[in-house]
Amino acid sequence: MAEKKTFEGALSRLEEIAAQLESGELTLDQSLKLYEESSKLAAFCSQKLESAKIKLSELDNNTEDAQ
Repeated sequence: MAEKKTFEGALSRLEEIAAQLESGELTLDQSLKLYEESSKLAAFCSQKLESAKIKLSELDNNTEDAQ
């Protein structure tokens, strides 16, 4: 069974990829592959942050309505 991707896991992988890309030891093909992976991870993280922002806004609205 595949593991469910988490924000923290994706962020950690992005940090790993950044370190690999900054090392300068990769071939062009390896760099492109990692760049593609990082783009997908960044989009995933962005979506997770947007969902969290919406959830927090909803919770704030519910708190204000209850007062």
